Amino acid sequence: MKVILQQDVPGLGEEGDVCEVATGYARNFLFRRQAALPFTKDAMTRLEHRRGAIERRKEEKRAGAAGLCERLEGEELTFRMTAGVSGKLFGSITNVAIAGELERRGYDVDRRRIEVPDHSLKMIGDHTVRIRLYESQSANVKVVIEADQE
Repeated sequence: MKVILQQDVPGLGEEGDVCEVATGYARNFLFRRQAALPFTKDAMTRLEHRRGAIERRKEEKRAGAAGLCERLEGEELTFRMTAGVSGKLFGSITNVAIAGELERRGYDVDRRRIEVPDHSLKMIGDHTVRIRLYESQSANVKVVIEADQE
C-alpha cells in the first residue's frame, strides 16, 4: 500500500516521502498515529502545497545536524571504571552511559543514534563511537576509558 508520510518515521522515511508499506502496518500503526495518509490524488495535492514548508524544516534539520556534528567531533568523553589486571572492565560502557554523559555536557542526543562497536566497550583505552545525526551526517566521538585506582 502506498502512503504519504506526515512526519518522520525512523526506519521508513521523512515527512513528505511516498513509501510502499504493508497494509496492516499502514492501518494499525501509521494511520492511527497520524503519521501517514493513504496515497490519493487529493493527498498528493495537499502535499505539493506543503512542499516548501517541508523543505524548509528539512534544511533546518540539516543545518542543526551540521552544527552539532562540528561540536561533537571535538568532544572527548572520559569514563573511570574498575578494571582487572588485563584491562578488562568490571562492567561496560554502553550507548546509555554515553548518552547520559553527552546530556550532562548539554547535548541532546538520542541513545538509539549512538553506535558503539560490539554494543558495549569492555576494555580500558581509547575508543571511537559513531553518532548518527541526520540523513547521512554522523559524528565520531572519542571515548577514553581509564582504570580506577583503588
